Amino acid sequence: MAATPLYNEEELVLLLKQQSREAFNYLYKQYGAVLYGVINKVVYDEHIAEDVLQDVFVKIWTNIGQYDAAKGRIYTWMINIARNASIDKLRSKGEIMKGKIQTGEAVVNNLERGMKTEQTTDTIGLRKMVAALKPEYETIISLAYFKGFTLDEISKTLGLPLGTVKTRMRSGIKQLREVFNN
Repeated sequence: MAATPLYNEEELVLLLKQQSREAFNYLYKQYGAVLYGVINKVVYDEHIAEDVLQDVFVKIWTNIGQYDAAKGRIYTWMINIARNASIDKLRSKGEIMKGKIQTGEAVVNNLERGMKTEQTTDTIGLRKMVAALKPEYETIISLAYFKGFTLDEISKTLGLPLGTVKTRMRSGIKQLREVFNN
């Protein structure tokens, strides 16, 4: 059995931009479970989540030329693609509320499945960082990034003006950047 090649981020991006299938397979093996976890937190349906994961990797493959290392790590770029694709899937199916309201059986199934396969963004301590924010920032960021709410949905859910939600989101992200970079 051949050893799995290890690439640093720069090498991986370069190979992906050169359309290396070996690098793409490596990317899938290394990040597939994490991206599936992000998708499944928004979509909640295993079969739809698998379809979205496939779409995400197609988007990564076709749009790798748009990735800019100066703006962030490839991991963050891929998570944003996964999150956005998940939200887009819910909207395209008109299932946004179905994705947010689960039956008791669905909750149990998702919890059981999550215990077995889910790798989360918590490996970098993101949830702890978000929880340490001021409550008004923490609520908005949690709804947006962990629940898949849009800013408009957050505004309606919390009964806040959209401008206030945007300002708090911006301030919360600024604080997260400061904490993350220290």
